[in-house]
Amino acid sequence: MQDISERILKYIADHGEVDTLDLAAVFGEDHQKIVGGVKSIEATGELIRCAPSTRKTWKLTAEGQDILEHGSHEANVFKAVPQDGIPQIELMKCGGKNPKAGFSKAMSNGWIFIDKSGGAPLVRRKVDTIDDEVGAHVKAIAGGNESNVPDGVKTEYKKRKILEESVTKSFVLSKGPEFATTLKKLETDLTVEMLANGLWKDLKFKAYNFDALGAPAGRGQLHPLMKVRTEFRQIFLEMGFSEMPTNNFVESGFWNFDALYVPQQHPARDQQDTFFVSHPKMSDKFPLALVDAVRDSHERGVGGSIGYRYDWKLDEARKNVLRTHTTGVSARMLYKISHQPGGFKPIKYFSIDKVFRNETLDATHLAEFHQVEGVVADYGITLGDLIGTFNAFFNKLGITELEYKPTFNPYTEPSMEIFCFHPGLQRWIEVGNSGVFRPEMTLPLGVPKGVNVIAWGLSLERPTMIKYGLNNIRDLIGPKVDLKMVQDNPICRMDC
Repeated sequence: MQDISERILKYIADHGEVDTLDLAAVFGEDHQKIVGGVKSIEATGELIRCAPSTRKTWKLTAEGQDILEHGSHEANVFKAVPQDGIPQIELMKCGGKNPKAGFSKAMSNGWIFIDKSGGAPLVRRKVDTIDDEVGAHVKAIAGGNESNVPDGVKTEYKKRKILEESVTKSFVLSKGPEFATTLKKLETDLTVEMLANGLWKDLKFKAYNFDALGAPAGRGQLHPLMKVRTEFRQIFLEMGFSEMPTNNFVESGFWNFDALYVPQQHPARDQQDTFFVSHPKMSDKFPLALVDAVRDSHERGVGGSIGYRYDWKLDEARKNVLRTHTTGVSARMLYKISHQPGGFKPIKYFSIDKVFRNETLDATHLAEFHQVEGVVADYGITLGDLIGTFNAFFNKLGITELEYKPTFNPYTEPSMEIFCFHPGLQRWIEVGNSGVFRPEMTLPLGVPKGVNVIAWGLSLERPTMIKYGLNNIRDLIGPKVDLKMVQDNPICRMDC
């Protein structure tokens, strides 16, 4: 099939000047397609001249369509008047779709009159027959013969909302100085070969459009998880916390478990719960002096405790694992501040980083997730301070429905689980664990007697699910994440 642009050129060659609206009718094509073909011709040079033009057309409104089907309102009123007359109220009921306008026009046309000579006024016919000129004009316009209707009459019909005027922009086409009936392809690239052999002199190049916006530049978007992470971090800093370094995903069993007073036979140290590293398999990156203190705490106990009463093995503590929590970082910091020059000073620390557990994946669990770690060490602080810290933290985040439930942890006593209500899932979901570090953990680290340490580990993903209304954690992180969700997410959320 011949290209639309070449069809236009051939028509101009055979018939001369033509309007694109007339060309659309001749070709049986949409006018916009004709205009597109004209633009393509213009891009190749001065093959044609193209002068802008406008054309006014008239089309029927909904009321005009009704007149086309049933006749004018005044004609319908006239037809509804019997020979012996009719009360005006009755006429309004049977005089067509718009009897009020029809009655007024029929009166002004002299077709009907009101007879008050016989008591009750009656509407009577003044003439025997009528010529429905409005109906005839509407049929002429509908049939494409609008030139048969005077302009003044069309203007009146526009006021009566029978017609509406439409202005269509078009182009008048004629031959240009470079006219031809075929299009020559324009070159878009200037190559080395063209320059070397001089071929570029005989070629025509497509003009550069320096106003074109070009392809949109790729840009990064903040993931909802990173937005909430930034919000968490800002809240901690506002509450006077300092951030701990968490740059070691691989942790020795000593810092991940033993320094936290987790016994070596604890189920959390099994392969179904922990990812063990095969290379390097062992580590010795822990203070040897601390090893003896931790051994004594496990085997015989400290501070009045009797310990676990088992033979603690160094080889078990040397095994490398992907850290299952960031509490090992808290243990390191407690050891560091307890042995710093000048002795122990009260601290408030936090961290937000990834942890890894050999979990079964479901709507609220992942094998890789973020833990929000917090630790406060000072004289005389209690579980009440821990609850108060949580309430202040989550209130700043906009989450107010909280519950605390007692639980057991090897390294905290008392211990609490923290739950938030998820409106989408319509249930309470656990967002973290917390408690007061046991003396069996803190004393080997060098924390002075009388100093209490409150600590917690929160999930970053689950509060984000609540905040963004997500019911499945796999919609937030992992291979099934919809990138459009990330790209279209608002820059900030206004919770009202």
